[in-house]
Amino acid sequence: MPTLGRAGALSRVPAYPLPVRERPLLIGMSARLMHVPPVELGFRGKTLQYLEQSLAHWIMAHGAMAVMIPTLGFDAEVERRKVGVHHYVDMLDGLVLQGGADVSPLSYGQQPLRPEWAGDAVRDRYEIELIDGFLTQGKPMLGICRGCQLLNVAFGGSLLQDINTQRPDTRRHVDGVLYDQLQHGLRFEPGSRLEKIYDGHASPRVNSIHHQAVDRLGSDLVVEARCDEDGVVEAIRSRGDLFVAGVQWHPEFHLHTRELLDAEPLMNAWLAAVKARRDGTAAPG
Repeated sequence: MPTLGRAGALSRVPAYPLPVRERPLLIGMSARLMHVPPVELGFRGKTLQYLEQSLAHWIMAHGAMAVMIPTLGFDAEVERRKVGVHHYVDMLDGLVLQGGADVSPLSYGQQPLRPEWAGDAVRDRYEIELIDGFLTQGKPMLGICRGCQLLNVAFGGSLLQDINTQRPDTRRHVDGVLYDQLQHGLRFEPGSRLEKIYDGHASPRVNSIHHQAVDRLGSDLVVEARCDEDGVVEAIRSRGDLFVAGVQWHPEFHLHTRELLDAEPLMNAWLAAVKARRDGTAAPG
């Protein structure tokens, strides 16, 4: 049917869907939740679901489409018999788990050591349901910061509720003033997938915006990288061929900073695995 093009002129779109291998990859993004928006935003008593622009743009810059997935958990206001998580998993080719609020200690069987570390259990349940769905269908996932931590919890692991409190000998991994300007060195584990992806990258550095981190590693996970100063886990992946991985830093904030680890090799490798899974071809080495 005719549609208005970018300049207002009529153009035609195909009356039939593109073959799967010809359409852009569809990448789901879990939503960040704002349960109590500031009054000035004008959404009194409402919950907001949103995504962070630079992460979506990082995905889109590679020709993939970023699709935010609304909450579909048991406490969501939606009739699940009509729309469920499996509908999104069926449609999407891969999942990116965003950063954001702390993972709730309740999600890994602990009580918060301090009230401010209570986290967001509602978001945890929603994202763990997504993780289970994508794992069941064997579709790749990438966790960023909180997403890395939640992958560990979904695989049965636990977290340090506050790194410096529970590991006093560690360096600072978060600074409210410096925010994404806080940096540290990274050490890839020998023979890891990340070491292969970043072959030739000597003395990599990454940003650090987290006060929680992996404590007990989840089953079927391996450590891919650590902070070179204190050994805090900075990246994990699942065993086997399925590209399920998490990184503690925010690669999407590295895009215009040459001194930090290049974000592109990671996204290129992950999207190549997503495309191979979608197209039914051999996974890239």
